[in-house]
Amino acid sequence: MTFIDALILGVVEGITEFLPVSSTGHLILVSKLLGLAQTEFLKTFEIIIQLGAISAVIFLYRKTLFSKFHVMSRVAAAFGPTGVIGLLAYPLLREYVLGNEYVVVAALFIGGVILIAFEKWHKPHHVTKAAMEELSHREAALLGAAQAVALIPGVSRSAATAVGGMLLGLPRAAVVEFSFLLAVPTMLAATGFELFHSAHLFRVEQLELLVVGFLVSFVVALASVRFLLSHIKQSTFEVYGVYRILVAIVFFVAFL
Repeated sequence: MTFIDALILGVVEGITEFLPVSSTGHLILVSKLLGLAQTEFLKTFEIIIQLGAISAVIFLYRKTLFSKFHVMSRVAAAFGPTGVIGLLAYPLLREYVLGNEYVVVAALFIGGVILIAFEKWHKPHHVTKAAMEELSHREAALLGAAQAVALIPGVSRSAATAVGGMLLGLPRAAVVEFSFLLAVPTMLAATGFELFHSAHLFRVEQLELLVVGFLVSFVVALASVRFLLSHIKQSTFEVYGVYRILVAIVFFVAFL
């Protein structure tokens, strides 16, 4: 991997993290396009630079993170199932799933179909709550379990939690914001776990690439997050479903 590769992947991460299209899936597919082998370092890189984009959320939503106890108590409740499932499934996922282009393409395609079908079914009268604070802690835990499905690359954390939250009666704007707040402890835990197990294996120049990817994804996310969150709150997920299906088909035909 070169610094240019790290820069490109950082830009991709900074944009796709906030859309229901799977940033992990896009990183894996773009890595394939760049001709990068799925080494242990690349797998670590793809996990850690996501924290760069999430750090933009921490910076922009710091008042919510540190002042709204009722919201953050639900984020904590939702993180529980995600953390447990992630810890138990991590070895298998890293060995057999992370970096697998076939898994990504299949997940993108199936997820796209689900998003389109969900938008056709979901109606305004299904909204029964006004804000995140109206979620019970049990419902928040269910939402965390929904996010755990996104451990499969190509699923998308934002898509999984958005659909799960709307099924629980939350309005689109509230559940989109909640999904990114929930991503904060999720990616902090994933990055910490990854660094603990892998950092000592990498050369100095590889650690420098991690820093480049992290900083680029942070800066791009900082510049784009407000627009992207505003857009996704106001639009349906149908267009993202179509996009996912098209990307899956094109990549499968052209490269697999």
